[in-house]
Amino acid sequence: MTGSTVFWYASRATGVVALLLLTAVFVLGILVNRRGRLPGLPGFAVTNLHRNISLLAVAAIAVHVAAAVLDTYVHIPLLAAVVPFTSGYERLWLGLGAVSLDLMLAIIVTSVLRGRLNPVLWRVIHLTAYACWPVAFVHSVYASKDLQHGPLLYLALACAAMIVAAVAYRLAAASRQVPRAARVGMLLKDQPAKGLVEQGQIAGGPVMRGPRR
Repeated sequence: MTGSTVFWYASRATGVVALLLLTAVFVLGILVNRRGRLPGLPGFAVTNLHRNISLLAVAAIAVHVAAAVLDTYVHIPLLAAVVPFTSGYERLWLGLGAVSLDLMLAIIVTSVLRGRLNPVLWRVIHLTAYACWPVAFVHSVYASKDLQHGPLLYLALACAAMIVAAVAYRLAAASRQVPRAARVGMLLKDQPAKGLVEQGQIAGGPVMRGPRR
C-alpha cells in the first residue's frame, strides 16, 4: 500500500464494513416485533443495540464516501455522492449508492425531527428504509469487482441470505399471530360461556349439582 492507493483501499474496505453494518441494522429492524423487542432481549437493549449499530454504519459510510472522493485513481466529485447519476465514472452503480445514501439521510433527518412532523409523513418516509438495503447491496456488488468473486462474494451472499431469512421469519411469525379483530371476536365469543360457567351451566346443558349436605 502506497500513499497513492491508501484512499482506494480505504474506500473499498469501509464499503464492505458498511454493507455488513447495514445488514445487521436491517436484520434487527425486521426481526423486532411491534413492542420493540427481540426474543431474549429487553426493549431498551434492542433499542440501544439498533441505534449503536446504525451510528457505526453511518460513520463507515461517511468514511467510504470521503475516501472515494479523495481517491485520485478516478475522479468522483462530492456532488455525485448525494445527487444520483451525476458521476462520470460508473454512473449507474455510483448513482445507486447516492440513492441509498439519500434514503439514509432522509431517515436520519426525519428521526431527529420526528416530534415536529406529521406521523403519517414520518411513517411513509421511514417505509422507504426498506429500499435502502437492496439499493446499497446492488451498488456494493457492481460499483467495483471486489464483491464479485472470492471470499467477499461469499460474504455478500451471506448478507443477502440473512436478509431473506429475517424476512421469512417475520412473515412466518406474522402468519401465526391472530389478527386484532379476530382476537376481539374470540373474547366476545368466550364471554357467554364464562357467564354460563359462573351460573353453574355449560354449553351442553346445566351442570348437575348434588343436594347440599
